Amino acid sequence: MQEVKAYGAESKEADFKEITIKRRDLNENDVKIDILYTGVCHSDIHAKQNDWGNAKYPIVPGHEIIGRVTQVGNEVSKYKIGDLVGVGCMVDSCQTCSACEEDMEMWCENGSTSTYNSKDKFIGGHTLGGYSTSIVVREEFVLSVSEKLDIKGVAPLLCAGITTYSPLKHWNVKEGEKVGIIGLGGLGHMGIKFAVAMGAKTIMITTSESKAADARRLGVDEVIISKDADQMSAHANSFDFILNTIPVGHDVNPYLALLKRDRTMCLVGAIEPLENIHGANLILRRKNLAGSLIGGIKETQEMLDFCAEHNIVSDVEMIDINEINTAFERVQNNDVKYRFVIDMESLKN
Repeated sequence: MQEVKAYGAESKEADFKEITIKRRDLNENDVKIDILYTGVCHSDIHAKQNDWGNAKYPIVPGHEIIGRVTQVGNEVSKYKIGDLVGVGCMVDSCQTCSACEEDMEMWCENGSTSTYNSKDKFIGGHTLGGYSTSIVVREEFVLSVSEKLDIKGVAPLLCAGITTYSPLKHWNVKEGEKVGIIGLGGLGHMGIKFAVAMGAKTIMITTSESKAADARRLGVDEVIISKDADQMSAHANSFDFILNTIPVGHDVNPYLALLKRDRTMCLVGAIEPLENIHGANLILRRKNLAGSLIGGIKETQEMLDFCAEHNIVSDVEMIDINEINTAFERVQNNDVKYRFVIDMESLKN
């Protein structure tokens, strides 16, 4: 095993600080990656604070990883030393269940292995993520990254990108359709970029008038202020698809009223109970309320290739690793446009 530098927290109350962690020696199908940039996801905060009740400490978050290959196992065929690659939310799965066979490893029936905070079947303990100088990942879970893109802005694509791309593709959003993106944050701004690139008439739906100008900068055709009953009424029963990125529980009924018959609103943000969904909003026009997680490895690679074709990256603010505690506070206060990315050279030095 090898010891590497990382930034971790010993408890939910503790600040992040530099620690030393262990990475496994390479197996025959492993790839070792020198980490250049790591995105900061809101999930990192939930995990560190044990909001979901499954945190394992010391916790080293980070599942939006961009780096270069420095070593490969004897049986690795897809990658060579020097390749620019990414690692997202998963680093392993059984590869044999029906979900894995259909390229949906995130729903592995035997449990996928998350990049951090999962059981580490190789060296024991739990997996440790990308707030570190290097990582070892099996070849099947490494992704190719185009040299054409600003790689700092590629990091959040490994979570925020695939989380919004996957439902837009699954529900077959296409040119000319009317698509709503609810919420303008790390997820919402990516949803806008993808919907616009797919040729949809893209409309931002927000409670905040102050976000309208930035939504237009990102390419939307129109902005609806959801607190304005007249604006909402004017768009009733008119949307082909709505991507709902609101990260907390909320009243979904006003948004369901915007959908056409037989169309879908997909939730990607609120992983918590939703109360008082009015059945009539679904029944009377056979509307659908759905959810989506991330995407499998095949679809994530498709998303990265789509981004290279359309020159899509996340809007990011760069930080050094020693700024991570402040960055967590700022994310919780919605004080970032739209994702933090850590320059991992700051940890190596």
